[in-house]
Amino acid sequence: MISVAALLSEEIDALGRSSASPRADAALLLARALDRPRDWLIAHGDAEVSEENERRFRSLCERRRSGVPVAYLTGSAWFYGREFVVNDSVLVPRPETEHLIDEALRFVCGAMRVLDVGTGSGAIACTIVAETKARVDATDASPAAIATAVENARRLKVEDRCTFYLGDLVEPVRGNRYDIVIANLPYVPTDDLPRPPEPASFEPPVALDGGADGLELYERLLPSLPSLINEGGMILLECAPPTIRKLTHIARATFPSFVVEEGKDYAGLPRYVKVVNLRGAALRAGEAASEAARSHGGRERG
Repeated sequence: MISVAALLSEEIDALGRSSASPRADAALLLARALDRPRDWLIAHGDAEVSEENERRFRSLCERRRSGVPVAYLTGSAWFYGREFVVNDSVLVPRPETEHLIDEALRFVCGAMRVLDVGTGSGAIACTIVAETKARVDATDASPAAIATAVENARRLKVEDRCTFYLGDLVEPVRGNRYDIVIANLPYVPTDDLPRPPEPASFEPPVALDGGADGLELYERLLPSLPSLINEGGMILLECAPPTIRKLTHIARATFPSFVVEEGKDYAGLPRYVKVVNLRGAALRAGEAASEAARSHGGRERG
């Protein structure tokens, strides 16, 4: 039998020809094969690996070399400090999407209502509920994605304030109004869809394909948002750097009295559009402050 350290060393070398992070990939896959935490591998490098577990590990590494994302092989991915169940019916959560969470957390006050359009694994919806007192509705056109999102909400114990709806864009929630609308819709132009062995090529095309110009779904979504967003609300839309200028233009045309800004990702590239009614937001902030002052005064008089 081979030791943990020797087995890791062999596969790190083999993965180095196809992966940008062979050491991390090998550790994650061996931890999965052994059903152990990654920290255990470091402390037990001399431990012997059974032939069955070795075969399981090498099979996972072979699939990784073919391009399959590590998240699909391990069945989970980390997002905003939490582990989410993922599978080949949902997009693997991206670090860039954490910027949408940052913006939302700066904006959320109390039990605001949030809409997550195209929720996928539920990473955005579950994270906002876990981090705030907000209530989140989330939609997706894929039954498998909705099932995955529901499972993540249950595992993270946020299902009491997360409601998931099966349907196209905002159709399932028409008639509702929200303080924040977040959308991370497919935004890759059809001709630019990744091909094997790129890891993204193993993700569901429906979660990537944004049509001819990458904005097909956003062009359908934007006209429906004025009737859903509350005065003083905010809209966050993730997009690709090459097409974000057009999305910004559409947003400004749809919300001429709102402030529309572009936000950058970790690489300094424009990655999302923020649409906010500053006047309405200021009025709401004033009302909240007045309510807090009245409540405080009432307690003092009591």
